[in-house]
Amino acid sequence: MIAYMADLGVERTLWKPGVSRLELTLTEEHLNKGGVAHGGIHMVLLDSALGSALVASLKVEEWCATAQLSTSFLAAARPGEHLVAEGRVVRRGKNVAHLAGEVKVGERLVASATGTWAIWSSRPPSLSKN
Repeated sequence: MIAYMADLGVERTLWKPGVSRLELTLTEEHLNKGGVAHGGIHMVLLDSALGSALVASLKVEEWCATAQLSTSFLAAARPGEHLVAEGRVVRRGKNVAHLAGEVKVGERLVASATGTWAIWSSRPPSLSKN
């Protein structure tokens, strides 16, 4: 997991080919001006949970990146609540994968997302260091 996620307090609790789970207990630092979780927290959890589900299924030499992520915000999450984000690969092709996931507090659905990931057979030139 990247350092940014650890800095937010995110823990990865499941990581296997096609499925990923991330968890986070909300603190004051995660809140917007209204006192509930900032939407960016939901989005970073979903982007990372979905992407991790795909990464876990890639060959060592393969690379991927989010090409599109559509998020629906369904309920507010408050400080002290424990968010669980799960991502799964819906379908994977040679160059594109479709993923889906959700963020829940217990059984309450807080946010959901679907996304498309680009897949490369090796490190793309655009990621090479200049």
